Amino acid sequence: MSDPFYSPFVGTLFKKISYVPEFEKDMKKLKRFSSLAEDLRMFIKVALNAFHKQNIDSRAIFYISNLGIHSPKIFKAKKFACKALKGKGAQSGIRVIYAYHEEKDWIEFIEIYYKGDKENEDRERILRNYKK
Repeated sequence: MSDPFYSPFVGTLFKKISYVPEFEKDMKKLKRFSSLAEDLRMFIKVALNAFHKQNIDSRAIFYISNLGIHSPKIFKAKKFACKALKGKGAQSGIRVIYAYHEEKDWIEFIEIYYKGDKENEDRERILRNYKK
């Protein structure tokens, strides 16, 4: 991605924000959702900030506990507002999987997908990137 969607928030909300290489491929697969980069910026600014910095649980983000990974913690966002899916609001069906390295204050995006295309997250990808 030439202009990272997260660049305005590095150093202001989180010390580091990045993504695994497969995440960029996911974004290209979802190019039909033209507002996705802007939606991700809003997701970081509002949902991730509220959940990780202000400890506000809006029941939008869930910890995936049954992976056998203790650090970093892996989360799944089920409520993700996508403007390109008019009328759906936070029930858009877009899912975002990310790791939060709490001690380093680092968000790393792992996967993004549309629930209409795929039912669940790619657990093999998560384990490949984070299993020690």
